[in-house]
Amino acid sequence: MTPMPIPPTVTPMRSTARHLAAAALLVLLSGCALLGGAPKDPVTLYSLDPRIQPDPSWPSVPWQLALNTPSSSRMDDSVRITVRPTPNEVQVYKGATWAKRPSEMLEDAVLRALEDSGKIVAVARQGSGIGGDYKLVLDIRRFESNYAGQAIPAATIEINAKLLHGQDPQVVLSRTFLQSQPAASIAVVDVVDAFKRALTDVSRDITGWVLVEGDRHERSAHR
Repeated sequence: MTPMPIPPTVTPMRSTARHLAAAALLVLLSGCALLGGAPKDPVTLYSLDPRIQPDPSWPSVPWQLALNTPSSSRMDDSVRITVRPTPNEVQVYKGATWAKRPSEMLEDAVLRALEDSGKIVAVARQGSGIGGDYKLVLDIRRFESNYAGQAIPAATIEINAKLLHGQDPQVVLSRTFLQSQPAASIAVVDVVDAFKRALTDVSRDITGWVLVEGDRHERSAHR
């Protein structure tokens, strides 16, 4: 298979201990190795701030939800914007980073979507002091630009979600959500736009699922 064309704005990401140690040393010496080069190289910070329109069909629920900070691997939760040109190769875009880690962007998006929906009594981050009748646990499995054998990459976000009943706590339901949005080109700005669409869609899916399944569980528990 002919390798996919990769823009000059990406750099390889190594995973062996030897390469990681060398990379750490370079960071200490230069203070900017993770930004793709010399101090004069410009770095653009990108922030995803999706606004999600609530679905009128979502039920209104009389309970509160606590949202855990999403977990993920160190690579998937890096401020570096990762790109996978082939299934076994991971690179990062030069001169571009996220303003927030993917876990923070996902948590903010889901929290805001639930709050803005007007369908739930209260939702808060775990540890905020607000008790939750239910708890939402999220795990980021993928947050990457993926070529998947194509000439243009797609922003791919895969999230596993678990809804727990806060009193037990028992797992009410578990589901994996996947969104893949094609970029308009290989340019970083177009890849970031694809990430925004993917994050919007996956956050909307998770929000609706929490309300619908939490409502179904609550009704069955009080029959």
